[in-house]
Amino acid sequence: MHPLLDRLLAEQDGVVSRDQALTAGVRGAEMRRLLSRRELVAVHRGVYVNHTGEPTWSQRAWAGVLATWPSALSHTSALRAAEGPGSTRKQDVIEVAVDRDRHVAGRAGLTLHRSAHLEERVQWHLGPPRVRYHDAVLDVAAAARSERDALAELARGVQSRRTTAARMREALDERLRTTRGRWMAEVLCDVAAGTCSVLEHAYLRDVERAHGLVPARRQVRDRIGSHVIYRDVEYHVGLVVELDGHLHHSSLLARELDMDRDLLSAVAGKDSVRVGWGQVWDRPCWTAGCVAALLVDRGWDGRAHPCGKPACAVG
Repeated sequence: MHPLLDRLLAEQDGVVSRDQALTAGVRGAEMRRLLSRRELVAVHRGVYVNHTGEPTWSQRAWAGVLATWPSALSHTSALRAAEGPGSTRKQDVIEVAVDRDRHVAGRAGLTLHRSAHLEERVQWHLGPPRVRYHDAVLDVAAAARSERDALAELARGVQSRRTTAARMREALDERLRTTRGRWMAEVLCDVAAGTCSVLEHAYLRDVERAHGLVPARRQVRDRIGSHVIYRDVEYHVGLVVELDGHLHHSSLLARELDMDRDLLSAVAGKDSVRVGWGQVWDRPCWTAGCVAALLVDRGWDGRAHPCGKPACAVG
């Protein structure tokens, strides 16, 4: 093959556009020969891969960007590209962002998103070019089917350590209008304060705040032997609430540390209780009543109140 074409293919995971090949010096006759010999195979019109097998996700991503150039991976595709080969995100359709004022024809296997601020939100030097990680997280959260799914994306973004709640909040403030914008701003404030999971936020919002429970400290640092641990929720009267969502407890060691943490709480004179998805998402009012009773039993002089739902069990 042509040396410059070889370099392009190496840099773009085996994908090249017709315009790129011609610019690199490949003549029309040579291009037709490469196609007839199946050394280049069309993925989209005018975009080719250098083998006859099924394109990888990375090759489909490159092909999507080149087919709509200038464009960049966006939404879930941008996140998957940033997370690398180990990403667990499954995606059949490649999502790309194009400038809002362009007229781009749709392509099979592609979803187009139009952006008024494409130039400043894209990392053009990366391969393939992609929307900045924190902007992609906000885009996916805004488009999520439910607040629960949106919150999961925001928490996942922070836990990945590729961005921070503060950075996402800054990016959100730069946007004029965003679906769930006000709600996401409130969530990001909570995440910045240490509430970094869907379950933690739901407990804070639907159990503690909604029913007027005394505010707790969160992610309280402690130590078990050589292991540093963090207690999820700790109230000033000595009640500890551990939120067990089975999202970060996939190993036997993690489960054993949870049990050690409960035992040490008891040794320190603290009551430790565990709540999970059912108690927080399905029965938050009932859970609030139980926690309030434990707080009062340990000396809290306040009183929980109904959250306003017709069937609230508190009070």
